[in-house]
Amino acid sequence: MNAQLLIIIALFAAALVYLGRRVWQTFAAKGQAGCAKGCGGGCGAAIDVDALQRTIEARTAGR
Repeated sequence: MNAQLLIIIALFAAALVYLGRRVWQTFAAKGQAGCAKGCGGGCGAAIDVDALQRTIEARTAGR
């Protein structure tokens, strides 16, 4: 085998490892709660709908 072929095989193997790792990280979630952003904030769970409704009604009543 010549050196060029070994370099190509090494690059191809490195690319396969990289892509395999990316796919694994995508599908192997680590128990993150909430949305897909992964911030752990719970996204929609932090919104108080009743308080939001009262605020909207208070602002529209003053018109």
